Amino acid sequence: MYTEKVRTFTKREMEVLTLIGEGFSTKHIAEQLFISVNTVETHRRHLLEKMEVKNSMQLIKHATHALWLNAN
Repeated sequence: MYTEKVRTFTKREMEVLTLIGEGFSTKHIAEQLFISVNTVETHRRHLLEKMEVKNSMQLIKHATHALWLNAN
């Protein structure tokens, strides 16, 4: 189920997801990707909606599991 959802992530959403997973703050992600804090929050919201989860911890857990399954 989550594997199919991960396939809908855009390149930028994957970049934001990676940085979230590395523990960076929204401000740091914005600086790293040269985008606004509001844009980072929009990407984060889209990721949460696509994965149908309520917080970043669930997002990372399910996305990591799905990506691991894709790699095998």
